[in-house]
Amino acid sequence: MSTSATQPVITPSTSHTQKAATIKVGTRKSALALKQADYVVTELRRLHPTVDFEVVGMHSTADKDKVTALYKFGGKGLWTNELEAELTHGDLDMIVHSLKDMPTSLPEGLVLACITPREDPRDVVVVKKGLEGRYKKLADLPAGAVVGTSSVRRMAQIRRRYPHLEFKDMRGNIDTRVKKLDAEDSEFSVLILAAAGLHRMNQHGRISQYLESSTEGGGMLYAVGQGGLGIEARADDEKTLNLLKRLEDTNTMLAAEAERSVMRTLEGGCSIPIGVETKWLDDGKLRLTATVVNVEGTEAADAEKIEEIKTREDAVEFGKRVAQQLTDSGAQKILDVINADREANKDKAQPFIPA
Repeated sequence: MSTSATQPVITPSTSHTQKAATIKVGTRKSALALKQADYVVTELRRLHPTVDFEVVGMHSTADKDKVTALYKFGGKGLWTNELEAELTHGDLDMIVHSLKDMPTSLPEGLVLACITPREDPRDVVVVKKGLEGRYKKLADLPAGAVVGTSSVRRMAQIRRRYPHLEFKDMRGNIDTRVKKLDAEDSEFSVLILAAAGLHRMNQHGRISQYLESSTEGGGMLYAVGQGGLGIEARADDEKTLNLLKRLEDTNTMLAAEAERSVMRTLEGGCSIPIGVETKWLDDGKLRLTATVVNVEGTEAADAEKIEEIKTREDAVEFGKRVAQQLTDSGAQKILDVINADREANKDKAQPFIPA
């Protein structure tokens, strides 16, 4: 059982030198974010038993303001800006992020210092408790059934295969969303959520279908970085960077860097409907599949490449080539239409949750 994320472990010093300062680990204050930070701190304590770590929780702009549309925040960095300000000022030493929420371009002086081993990155179907005996998969749902999600990426990809389904916003943390789904008067038949969050919150028993490129009738690609944890630090903080080196998972880092390069190249914010899937093959090569689908699900650009990837630089260049393949297939046209529509309707836009 790990120690509470809000309490640093005080390890008796075996040296007569002055005790080192506690490493402050920033995170959002949601239950999932605190669970993720607790995991990182537990692993860091295991790797560095003589170092003290303290979790510092903060509410982001998006946590505090659930009314203002994403456009009015400028889109990127909606979930990270306040934490990054504290990191830049030296009040934090590192930040634990859900990697899918991290902008692909970071503020000057900050770096993505570590990517931890990845939890299951797939999207999943969660069925309303009163309907579990009738439906298990998206293909089971009748025309007009309501799917709960606030992700354009998820809506677009599902509409592409199931145009007969309806979609409505579903916001809040995992517990809140599941309670809304299960309410007797709920209009929702299913939710689409990330498997990683359900696994981390010990709610994986609610998963009725995993969605991936090979799922029959699923064909769903996940968000860039989904399932991964990214740890941000100051570029010149050698002490913290060294503490994080042993925590990084190389294969996860390379796959995630390739995914993030696709998004960065297409200049899509975290709410743009870019879906990806990376898989390490038996010959050691990395397969990267990507898609961009318009909101109506009627137009799509798809890409897939397999290459040998050994370094971060290899991964970044790989992502650029996949992005170019998407562009050649019409992705930029789709993204331009989405961005133009959002700009035209920003004053009446509804609140938005990252894809």
